Amino acid sequence: MKNAIALIAAYALYSSASAGNVQILVLDKEGKPVVDAVVVMYPGTATPNPALVPRTATVVQEKMRFVPEVTVVTTGTSVRFTNQDRWDHHLRGSTAGLVAAPTTDGFEMRLAGKVDGKTASSSDVTMDKPGATFLSCHIHGSMRGTIFVTDSDWTLKTNADGLAQFANVPSGAVKMRVWHPDQLLDLAPQVLQVNDAALNQTVKLSVVPRRRRI
Repeated sequence: MKNAIALIAAYALYSSASAGNVQILVLDKEGKPVVDAVVVMYPGTATPNPALVPRTATVVQEKMRFVPEVTVVTTGTSVRFTNQDRWDHHLRGSTAGLVAAPTTDGFEMRLAGKVDGKTASSSDVTMDKPGATFLSCHIHGSMRGTIFVTDSDWTLKTNADGLAQFANVPSGAVKMRVWHPDQLLDLAPQVLQVNDAALNQTVKLSVVPRRRRI
């Protein structure tokens, strides 16, 4: 009897601690992989995973581009903006998307162009609200970027193959959200059933993302 109870207890412990690997493939409406889609997991078990989302971030302005184009951080992260171009940039960040005038829910800064032999100008902004902040430059209208502030440690960007691969996701019902800056309407969250078997899921967006400049 004692052995049976011990086995039941061991099985219960294993079940509660079990986890699975989850792979999400994000495609555009043409069936092509989407890079830099943000995939957010909300496991039912509140298991932190700080290794997935860095606690510091830098967005560089270089060749009139934001690098990286999509940055993922957690709430409370300080993001450093650094201008490596030789010309000034007047940066704006807005949760309302592209705007023609300053907004009260974002930020503005002007960063001087880099001078040879001197340290590039930079400024820090603390991202304290979950959601997307859209980046632009008042001087150079072609510059576009995004900072996605996540409220879950279980967050990844898709790679060049359109894949986000999560290891050891806690078993059970897991809510999943997929977001991309070119997706005009937010996709409804999905619920995945995760166990110790590998799970592959495909998500299709309704737009074709902008082609990146080389």
